[in-house]
This record gives sequence, C-alpha cells and structure tokens, in this order.
Amino acid sequence: QVQLVESGGGLVQPGGSLRLSCQASGSPFSLHTMDWYRQAPRNKREFVAQISWGGTTLYADSVKGRFTISRDDTKRTLILQMDNLKPEDTAVYYCHSTSGHWGQGTLVTVSS
Repeated sequence: QVQLVESGGGLVQPGGSLRLSCQASGSPFSLHTMDWYRQAPRNKREFVAQISWGGTTLYADSVKGRFTISRDDTKRTLILQMDNLKPEDTAVYYCHSTSGHWGQGTLVTVSS
C-alpha cells in the first residue's frame, strides 16, 4: 500500500517562496513518475508539474520558470520549490504517483 504525505504549505506574501515535500512509503518510489496537482476553491484539480523516474520534468505553463520539481529517491521524497508566488497560486497542493495514489494535500495561501 502506497502512502503519500505532503508538508510545507502555509501563508506567504506575493513574491515569496515555499518548499513543498511529499514523503512516500510502501512501494518502490524510484520506479514511479510523480506529479504535483493543485485545486483552488471552486476550481477543478489541475496539473502543476511532473518528474519521471529518469528525471525528466514537465510543467504547466502557469508555473514554468517559477516552480521546480525534484526528487530524492534515496529519501523517497518529492519536492516542489515554488518561487515568485502569486495570489493565483493559492490552492491545496497534492502529491500523486503513477501507481494511482494521492496524498491528503497541503494548503498554500498567497496573500498580503
């Protein structure tokens, strides 16, 4: 059974930075492509970024150049470094594995 636990969310001012983490357990982490998704109030869940087991990355246009996804397979951890945050980045951020599992989410609020 795969478990994904996100952390690192919080309140930050526009232009600030946050670093989200997703700790995985239960299956070979290094074999899976991992994603970050987000869901703002009254919106559908949307794709943010992806990193393959080989390290290839993909970003949504709205975060390209501001967010960086990375992984540490030895620590079974997925990271999302978010810089130059904007109010429209406010959402619950979810970690997802191509094994089909989701984390519980962590709230990011960008506001002055």
